[in-house]
Amino acid sequence: MSNNREKKYNVVFVLGAPGSGKGTQCHLIEQNYGFVHLSAGELLRQEQQRSEPGFGEIIKKHINNGTIVPDEITCSLIERAMDECQCPKGFIIDGYPRNQDNFDGWQRKLADKTKTCFVLYLYCNEEECLRRCLKRDEGRSDDNEISLRNRIKTYHTYSLPIIEYYRSQGILREIFAMDSVENVSCLNPTAKKSKTVFENVRKVFDNERFT
Repeated sequence: MSNNREKKYNVVFVLGAPGSGKGTQCHLIEQNYGFVHLSAGELLRQEQQRSEPGFGEIIKKHINNGTIVPDEITCSLIERAMDECQCPKGFIIDGYPRNQDNFDGWQRKLADKTKTCFVLYLYCNEEECLRRCLKRDEGRSDDNEISLRNRIKTYHTYSLPIIEYYRSQGILREIFAMDSVENVSCLNPTAKKSKTVFENVRKVFDNERFT
């Protein structure tokens, strides 16, 4: 991105534990509001598959161990993706920042090129997150119970303090990302849950002003 660019990119961070529904909700936001969805996790997985020399092996080790990839790597991949898209509406970025290093890296490298509109936090308890992750069939090497519990533990240790910081700044928008059994269709429970959660997400976006 050129330093001479007058208008900063609008950014909405979407945070929540593994399995909280970040990808699903971001897809719906992208469809309904014209933002480009950038998944930090997906960018890291794509980097592993690139034929050119890069960060692939380092990323693979961290993902398989359920630990956080160094912020200089993740931040560089996000910046590259934004530069390639240059979406005028802005970007929804899920799974970032995950810890203090990520936050500091963003502030150093991208804070002056972007405008953080707000942070969407999807709350879902640990057992439900674990159940969802184990049920999905995406062929991910880190979707096993041991790795998942490590990832959730890492999330509680390092990501929750970042979420609380955004809350203290008045820019956190919290969404309850679970639904009661009586509100879920027996025929298609996943679709019903996603729709119900998105109704609350929609209220957040409809109440915000994006310039």
